[in-house]
Amino acid sequence: MWNDMQQFKADFFKALSHPLRIRILELLAEGEKSVNEMQRILNSEGSAVSQQLSVLRSKNIVVGVKDGKKVRYSLRDPAIIQLLEAAREIFNNHLIDTYSMLEELDDRKKRVSK
Repeated sequence: MWNDMQQFKADFFKALSHPLRIRILELLAEGEKSVNEMQRILNSEGSAVSQQLSVLRSKNIVVGVKDGKKVRYSLRDPAIIQLLEAAREIFNNHLIDTYSMLEELDDRKKRVSK
């Protein structure tokens, strides 16, 4: 059973392993959007957005609902928003750690050059 969970997690994170897919999820966290809306916001070609949406759809991360001639996409599970926020927090923590290390190195340089 635990192996199934690890496989699910590996596949899930693999589906998130492209910067454009992450950006699409960030947009969809704000609310549902069509491919055209996402293209305009991302300033990206339609084929690139559609290709990445296809990957996200195949892993059941996003869903598309027909709205006339358009398809409106949304997050399948709102918990994805929490995941994106957690990733942002981890990123910020890394930046703080890096900044602290750089300050420490700068302080050492100043002490050595005195």
